[in-house]
Amino acid sequence: MKSLYLLLHIFTIAFPLIRSFEPRIRYAKKWPTLFPAIVITAAFFITWDIIFTQNGVWGFNEKYLVGVFLFGLPLEEWLFFVSVPFASVFIYECVRYFIPQIKTGRNLQVFTVALAILIMVIATLNTQKSYTFWNFTFSGSFLIFIALLNPGWLGKFWVAYALHLIPFLLINGILTGSFLQEPIVWYNDAENLNIRIFTIPIEDSIYALLLLLMNVTFYEGLNKYYGLRT
Repeated sequence: MKSLYLLLHIFTIAFPLIRSFEPRIRYAKKWPTLFPAIVITAAFFITWDIIFTQNGVWGFNEKYLVGVFLFGLPLEEWLFFVSVPFASVFIYECVRYFIPQIKTGRNLQVFTVALAILIMVIATLNTQKSYTFWNFTFSGSFLIFIALLNPGWLGKFWVAYALHLIPFLLINGILTGSFLQEPIVWYNDAENLNIRIFTIPIEDSIYALLLLLMNVTFYEGLNKYYGLRT
């Protein structure tokens, strides 16, 4: 199906878009700070994506694409950096609303630093594997930066990240070939650890961590700048 990747985007945003106007979360009212955060983050990820696609670290199966390309990336891949953050930050906002008592304590800061160090060590041991090395280097570095800032929202972020792994396994599973004869997105296993969660490279879970963390960081920064958060 030529439109399958595009349909996955529609499925991804459908529920959060419909619920954006309900009176509790009021997600639509947060779009003025959400979308700039998405654009800032997407600029980094799309640059990375273009370079890795050109170098054959990953690629896209045209059987599932509508056929529109820009700078070597299919339209659907550009949309990925809008639809996934839109849905993921919605989960984060739900956590903020429904579990406001979550705090960011010393133990959580230590956990974040320890995880960052572990990720950086794995990167150092795999310099010859482009996806592993750069993904883990970027993610570990940003985690250390956030841990040093120790923002009050960090605890809520970790809960949101854990919850977002549920739809992540479904959507990313389909992208990487679950339930399909061929994957929508293929990976050169010489450039990763070749460890998979079902059909999903283990690196994708860290990639998703960085994607959500950067979006939430810029989103919360803009909210604070405009006085929308205390």
